[in-house]
Amino acid sequence: MTTWEMIAERTKELPPEKQEEVLDFVEFVRARTRGRKSLHSPEGLCADLGIDITEEDIAQARREMWGNFPHEDI
Repeated sequence: MTTWEMIAERTKELPPEKQEEVLDFVEFVRARTRGRKSLHSPEGLCADLGIDITEEDIAQARREMWGNFPHEDI
C-alpha cells in the first residue's frame, strides 16, 4: 500500500471535522513547500497575498493614469 493510500484510508475513518483538519494541514504543508520569492522585488513582496497582476492589468492602469495627460505640452 502506498503512502497516499494509507493516508486516504486512515482519513476516511475520522469524523468530518477531523478530516477538515487534515485538509488544513495538507494546505499548510503545501504552502510551506512552495518556497518564498525574494522580498527584494515587488513580486516577492506580494507573493503571500495571492494577488495575480497581469500585463493587461498594468496596461489598463497606465491608460487610466496617462489618459488625460496633455501630450502637446511635451
